[in-house]
Amino acid sequence: QVQLVESGGGLVQAGGSLRLSCAASGRTSSYYSTGWFRQAPGKEREFVAFISGSGLRTYYADFVQGRFTISRDNAKNTVYLQMNSLKPEETAVYYCAAGSRISSDNYYSDREYGYWGQGTQVTVSS
Repeated sequence: QVQLVESGGGLVQAGGSLRLSCAASGRTSSYYSTGWFRQAPGKEREFVAFISGSGLRTYYADFVQGRFTISRDNAKNTVYLQMNSLKPEETAVYYCAAGSRISSDNYYSDREYGYWGQGTQVTVSS
């Protein structure tokens, strides 16, 4: 009942920036928390950032702290991920995911999210 579509990916040089968007449609709710995950070739999916439905709580993976910023505009049903100082090893497909009642203890687990987008490719060249 909820569809998520990521956009904003592309090719960028190391040290550059991109802003990803996650647009929601269908049966959406401002109470849905949203996470960003990424998956590089040959690797497992990993947590990147989290934002609560209200936008008041955010969490980041240690390896992006200080460089990435997650935000949301509930009037537009859209969540954003601003990525600065990108590194080549961060080349991956980036996914957004949504769910309800995700606690502060398990926001990093992809098993807690019920809705997923198809992903957007981010390629960082050296």
